[in-house]
Amino acid sequence: MTVAAAPLEAAETASGKGSPGERPPGEPRLVGYLYVLPAFAVFACFVLYPLAEALWYSLWEWNGLPSSPATWVGLGNYTDVFTDEELRSAFLHALILLVFYAVLPILIGLLLAGVMARAQVRGLAFFRTILFLPQVIAMVVVAVMWKMIYDPENGALNRFLGWFGIEGKSWLGDFSLALPSVGLIGTWVYFGLAMVLLTAGVQKIPPSLYDAARVDGAGPFREFLAVTLPGLRGEIAVALTLTTIYALRNFDLVYITTQGGPGDSTTVPAFQVFSRAFESSQVGSAAAVGVTLTLVIFLISFTINRVAERSS
Repeated sequence: MTVAAAPLEAAETASGKGSPGERPPGEPRLVGYLYVLPAFAVFACFVLYPLAEALWYSLWEWNGLPSSPATWVGLGNYTDVFTDEELRSAFLHALILLVFYAVLPILIGLLLAGVMARAQVRGLAFFRTILFLPQVIAMVVVAVMWKMIYDPENGALNRFLGWFGIEGKSWLGDFSLALPSVGLIGTWVYFGLAMVLLTAGVQKIPPSLYDAARVDGAGPFREFLAVTLPGLRGEIAVALTLTTIYALRNFDLVYITTQGGPGDSTTVPAFQVFSRAFESSQVGSAAAVGVTLTLVIFLISFTINRVAERSS
């Protein structure tokens, strides 16, 4: 009798129909929401509520003082984002910095990943640690250090160029050089992140795929396009998403190195949010710029991940 009842109990357990007093883990499903409720409460308090309040402020013209009256302007502050030349320049500069913060680091990371796929590098862990170091240094320290390197009088870069008879430049004071100079700092900081992600991804590609490509007569470049690049699709999406977010929300690097200058040649949206909110008392306009920047980051990140999912 006991032997005959055991399979029946096992079948009931497998089908989720236990005794009336027993429920399988996760049932009823509403219990699952209780597990995520604490995290959602924290997320709502520190992300959703401030975002909703910024959205509300963006519909008003207000100087930020509680005693000052606010004037309803509706979408007027958002109209300024597209018509104000200073704000358009800020968003254009942010898109240019994407090349330095996202594209160049990923290209350098892919180059190193391609080399690793064909050759065994001794001391790889040591080199990866060294190249990843800029990621763990506070951005304030990075900005001060590079400001000293770019110094037109005593900077290391101009002294290095002087050894070859090349005239030094005012890297952060020249209208045409300031933005690329800030961008190269971003490349130096973030190429370590891209390299670690991509070189780790190369190690999970089966060696048999490389062997098959070599048997078919594929050279290094063809092997990279046919095996390495498709195998790193997921890692490229992650690296592109992270570096894009870093590029678009960039503030501290610009604030310390150039203060948005010379003129407005290096101003970016995050710097405009700070400047308008705390320097020129345009809280509504600052909130509109912040909300617009959030939407741009969300749309670009969503597009990158959708493309990566479809291609995989």
